[in-house]
Amino acid sequence: MKVAVLMLVFGLCHSHPETETNDKVSMCAGSDSCCNICSLTSVTQKMGELGEKAANLAEKVTFLETRLQNAEKEILELRSLTGGTPQVAFSAALRESGSGNTGPFTTAIPLQYKKVFSNTGNSYNPSTGIFTAMVGGMYFFRFSMFNNLAPTPSSVVSIMKNNERLTSVWDTSGTDSNDMGSNAVVIALTVGDNVYVQLEANRMVYDDGMNYNTFSGFLLFPM
Repeated sequence: MKVAVLMLVFGLCHSHPETETNDKVSMCAGSDSCCNICSLTSVTQKMGELGEKAANLAEKVTFLETRLQNAEKEILELRSLTGGTPQVAFSAALRESGSGNTGPFTTAIPLQYKKVFSNTGNSYNPSTGIFTAMVGGMYFFRFSMFNNLAPTPSSVVSIMKNNERLTSVWDTSGTDSNDMGSNAVVIALTVGDNVYVQLEANRMVYDDGMNYNTFSGFLLFPM
């Protein structure tokens, strides 16, 4: 008997879907049981919708976690290939071919070392003779200078950081016609700093296929 009554009440709540909204208030006014059943049905539907949304969100989170793990794996593989340290190194000589003097010029200029032996990291530009730091860190640079001037050689060459003179090689007197010197420096660079070898005004250097004049550098460690 109770089951029959309950089914009858449930049928009243759901027998007219098209007028459910309008009749719900009037039906519930006379039956608390009907309101409880209708409310329970509505809550169940909402819980089902929330469960579906939660499942979709969990699927998206799983997808993103998988992509992140793959990206981390690729980074580790790249670090293993490079030893975990950016690779920056270059070495170049003054002349690609032929022989002769470079200079003198009325103003100081960067020497353009055209014959590139290596340029890992592509930080050195042979068109300008300028090394531009792409990675901040501690660097080593070295340059050499040679002249073939008689009777009095006249060469002054300096390594520059931006507009700051760091080290130089100077040879403006002597009884011999050939002189050679070199110098080096270890310096800290930030991204965008420029390093180049400068030939001073009214001075000159000589080079040929022996590649006497060179400019080299490499990253010791990043900072």
